Amino acid sequence: MATNVAALAVTSRFAPRGLRARDFVGWLWASPWILGFLLWTLGPMLWSLYLAFTQYNIIRTPLFVGFDNFTRAIQGADRLFWPSLGRTFAWAFVMVPLSLAGSLLTALLLNQGLRGTALLRTIFFIPSLTPAVALAVLWRWIYQPDFGGLNHLLRSAGVTSPPGWLTDQSLSMPSLMVMTLWGAVGGGTMLIFLAGLQGVPQELYEAAEIDGAGRTARFRHVTLPLLTPTIFFNLVIGIIAALRTFTTAFVATGGGPNYSTWFYILHLYQTAFQNLELGYASALAWIFFVLVVGLTTMNLRLSRRWVYYESEAAS
Repeated sequence: MATNVAALAVTSRFAPRGLRARDFVGWLWASPWILGFLLWTLGPMLWSLYLAFTQYNIIRTPLFVGFDNFTRAIQGADRLFWPSLGRTFAWAFVMVPLSLAGSLLTALLLNQGLRGTALLRTIFFIPSLTPAVALAVLWRWIYQPDFGGLNHLLRSAGVTSPPGWLTDQSLSMPSLMVMTLWGAVGGGTMLIFLAGLQGVPQELYEAAEIDGAGRTARFRHVTLPLLTPTIFFNLVIGIIAALRTFTTAFVATGGGPNYSTWFYILHLYQTAFQNLELGYASALAWIFFVLVVGLTTMNLRLSRRWVYYESEAAS
């Protein structure tokens, strides 16, 4: 206690006029993060916003071109912009519901209090700890047409001509989805659902059971309403993560075959670091930023219709 009083007395001498010593100490402790945010996050964001209105390729000085980069993308001069954006949204449209449903079902399974639940939680969670690059390399071996594990099993089952999972244009996207779901279903989303399930009061289940509600009715009328804030949180995070997908496609397929897995962030990466069109790539990044913020805002407004908050209901 005496040490804290002495520290406040010392810092009060250096605190700016009008700023209390306790507030000054708080700002002082937060200053490393604030400086890091200004230097490594906000600063680069503002610089990329400036570059979005320029033509810049590292070698030459940025040349201001106004909205040319944005019109180039939106008006179709970039033939890969709209296909990559549509492919990314199609990926999110499929992956988000599947990952949410799979994670919720896994959490329900692990919330039954059965013997060996702790071991099962560990087994389900381990795949999510695999780095994305290692995961993609592992599944490339599994999908390998000639000596991969999956096609070896198919040949053993009598399939004479197993498919090339990552080299077939019609199968490359579903193959990446399976690869991603393997690491996503038992990961952080499942843990958040599990925490939400354990936060549901047991008294409500007991009251519903006394009223004659079966397992399905208890899940529908008790579990789901109280779990909607958790579902909403995972939904927003899942949409952002799905739209940002990059590593699996970059490592496993490189965007092929025939651009069938060419996602938006992969297109942005190719534009910036392969073609060195940093001005145009910055414009692509800001278009993506506006889309993500817009979707998140829309989700927040729509959530008022279906998300149940116990505190608001009580008030």
